[in-house]
Amino acid sequence: MRHGHKVNHLGRTASHRKALMKNLANALILNKQIFTTQAKARSLRTYIEPLINRTKENTTHNRRMCFAYLQDKESIKTLFGEIAEKIGTRPGGYTRIIKIAPRRGDAADMALIELVDFSLNVGKSATTKITASAEPKKRTRRAGGAKKAAESKDDMPEEKTEE
Repeated sequence: MRHGHKVNHLGRTASHRKALMKNLANALILNKQIFTTQAKARSLRTYIEPLINRTKENTTHNRRMCFAYLQDKESIKTLFGEIAEKIGTRPGGYTRIIKIAPRRGDAADMALIELVDFSLNVGKSATTKITASAEPKKRTRRAGGAKKAAESKDDMPEEKTEE
């Protein structure tokens, strides 16, 4: 039984886990969304939400406390500037975790973690729009068949209409 085991160790030492969370948090703050495993996304949520909550009050103490966790000046500027404006009235729940297809190599459960007020609409609808707009390539059995098919269209004489 898991009584009292609140930390997911993620198969890493404490220092490695701390560095991982710092890097994931910086990436999330700067990019507004990242793709990672579900376990890392859940751990990241508990790591970053208290930091985002501190941005509601822009004081030197809060900035230094966040810097102690993130160690990146650009992330702190973004966190207390752009992100603090949007989440000022939100009472909590600053991140959203969306489960996506398993990773091909090892079938790990993957997830998209994003800041709620910065949704970039990366879902099924966005990917279908991209694939629908691209023209499919003509498939032939011969290697040079696609080029020949394109050339034969160009060689055909255009029909003339009488006016």
